[in-house]
Formats: sequence, C-alpha cells, structure tokens
Amino acid sequence: MEPISLTTRVDASREQAFDFISDLSRRPAWIDHFAKDFHLERLDPQGVGAAVRFRVGGPGGIDYMETVIAEAERPTKIVEKGHGGYLNRVPINTIWELTSGPGAVTTITLTFWTEPTHHFDRVRETGRSGWWKRRWKRALRRLQAAIESGGEGIEAVRVAGGAHEPYARTVA
Repeated sequence: MEPISLTTRVDASREQAFDFISDLSRRPAWIDHFAKDFHLERLDPQGVGAAVRFRVGGPGGIDYMETVIAEAERPTKIVEKGHGGYLNRVPINTIWELTSGPGAVTTITLTFWTEPTHHFDRVRETGRSGWWKRRWKRALRRLQAAIESGGEGIEAVRVAGGAHEPYARTVA
C-alpha cells in the first residue's frame, strides 16, 4: 500500500505530544475505533523497543498488527516498524514527525504504509488505503483532543500478571 500522510495541529508543546504518542499504553484511548485487544509486549511501554500487538478490524488484509518503536528522536520524530497480515509477513511502517508552530502549537504529521511482498498479500490489500486513511484521520482528531485535555480520563493499558516487582524470596 502506498504511504498515507496526514497532518493535525495540537495546542501543546512538542515534548508533551512526543511523550503522549510514544507511550504505547495510551494508544487505545485514540485508536480503539479500529484496533482492539491490545497486548503490551514489554513492561515499559515507552521508548525504543516498546511494542504492542492488537487486532485491527476491517475488510480483508491485516487482521492483527504488531508495532515496535524502532527510533525515537525526542521531541521531533518517532519511527515504528511492525508486521501484520497473514502469517505476520506484511511489513508495516509508521512515522510520526512533530514540528513547532507559532506559540505552543505543534504540527503532527503521520505517515503510514505497508509493504506486502507476497502476491496474495498485495491482492488482499487492494483498496485498503482509503480504509486506513479514514481510520487514521479520526485517530488524529482523537489524539489532538486527548493531548489538549492533558490525558484526563485516559487509563493506560497494563501488562497482565499482577505485581511487576522482582521476586525476592526470604529464607528464615
């Protein structure tokens, strides 16, 4: 699928926007209209190496998707690499670019694309760019509202399994 590029403006500093976008545990708050069943893949949901897997609803193509923060240049750029589709063989790329505007306004540019290499995957993704564009456009509107509200009312996704402190056994 060819790259989709969308832009929005947020009344917040680049640092605030960067921190919000790079925290994968907060993603369900603004992409849950097309993504469900979030599973963090490590305890720390921020920074390089943070990863999440989720189910993408929609016609054909990518049913499950995994994204990993591959690069993070605070506060200007976040590069995510991932996989999805049949047997997880479709590479998925997402780039977030943040630029300062007048005052405290930050311009966020999202670029998203897939690179299906198998003929079957290319056929399944035919016509999906419009579906992705509509979903990401709505997600950017929701992201803007979430950042501008300071993240109020947003509950972060947590790793399941109880306490995450190292286990220390005491011997009597």
